[in-house]
Amino acid sequence: MDRIVFFRDLALIIVSAKLFGLVAAKLKAPQVVGEIIAGLVMGPSIFGFVKQSDYMSLLAEIGVIMIMFSAGLETNLKELVKTGPKAFMIALIGVFVPLGGGTLLYSCFYGFEAVGSDGFYRALFIGTILTATSVGITVQTLKELGHLKEHVGTLITSAAIIDDVIGIIVLTFVIGFKNPESKPSTVVIHTLLFFVSSICVGLLMYYIFKYIDKHHPHQRRVPILGLALCMFFAFAAEEFFGIADITGAYVAGLILCNLNDSDYIARKIDINSYMIFGPVFFASIGLKTEFKGFTSSLLIFSLCFVAVGLVTKVIGCGLTAKIMGYNWNESLKVGVGMMTRGEVALIVAQKGLSEGMLDAKYFACVILLIIVSSISTPIVLKLLYRKSHGNKRTDDEEQQPVHEQSSVQT
Repeated sequence: MDRIVFFRDLALIIVSAKLFGLVAAKLKAPQVVGEIIAGLVMGPSIFGFVKQSDYMSLLAEIGVIMIMFSAGLETNLKELVKTGPKAFMIALIGVFVPLGGGTLLYSCFYGFEAVGSDGFYRALFIGTILTATSVGITVQTLKELGHLKEHVGTLITSAAIIDDVIGIIVLTFVIGFKNPESKPSTVVIHTLLFFVSSICVGLLMYYIFKYIDKHHPHQRRVPILGLALCMFFAFAAEEFFGIADITGAYVAGLILCNLNDSDYIARKIDINSYMIFGPVFFASIGLKTEFKGFTSSLLIFSLCFVAVGLVTKVIGCGLTAKIMGYNWNESLKVGVGMMTRGEVALIVAQKGLSEGMLDAKYFACVILLIIVSSISTPIVLKLLYRKSHGNKRTDDEEQQPVHEQSSVQT
């Protein structure tokens, strides 16, 4: 693609994403919904003014990395440690319920086959696609609503990060069972090495940044070096350990989240993310969507695939949260917050195509799931938070007369 054409497409995406984002905000929906719809409208699905390109994909990748870095910077580390065991259980159940649901769905449509057969592995791979959670959209929504730093927001973010790691391990195991040359045990070792290395290098980098921040507070060199750390961790996570780059970016944010200037760094990063990288990332989801060649049977399977993908995440993560003592509203927030699919699902699907475990026609099902979950999750989350705040106000109103009455009696 000619780079001059790319500049035109980038201008169209930035303007349309902003316009649709403002419309979404006027309709009381999160702006990310409008940005995703902008990609749909401008992309091949409707008008075809903008096409997905390598340049656009790279900007979108930078966008989600910066979103995750900001999420790490704005994470309450004490809350993260407190929610760690609960987040792990939510992520674990939230992986295996969709895995079973997707496998069962494919088998119901195309027949149950013996364990070890090609049909069995195809069914298992459909389930594997459903394991991935896209934390970027949920993080941006929680940030817009002002609930990212709260207990439930931190729980969702940490559970989604763990979910991606478990999902990658499951993917490697599934491919490993079909292809003996791939060693699933290697991914487990690499994952452990990544987190051990992150702790060691992270402590060193924290004290270096603490020293710089102390002697050069509120200066732009701090966020510039922070962004460099983010990009290096994103690179190292995928290049050396086979972990998703967004996990590395999030860990880089965690390393710096306790600095005095962590909010200052986050604000500087958000300027770039808000102006260009974030809108391109969310719009790119719509750009990748193309529904040509859909047969009626594939459409029915796609709709069931989307329904199973959404419901199994809500059930798996939401019920686990409920069992752990959260109320129904909080549990629903966790379940809904975990049901988005995005770049990781695309990566998994692409891997399935290259390994011969997924037919190209099913890629449209994955795109449809990403679109539906990306649009519905922010809307439902906003409704849930509005309901919980409404209940809180109602409770306050009910308690007020009692307080006044006790004051009079006193």
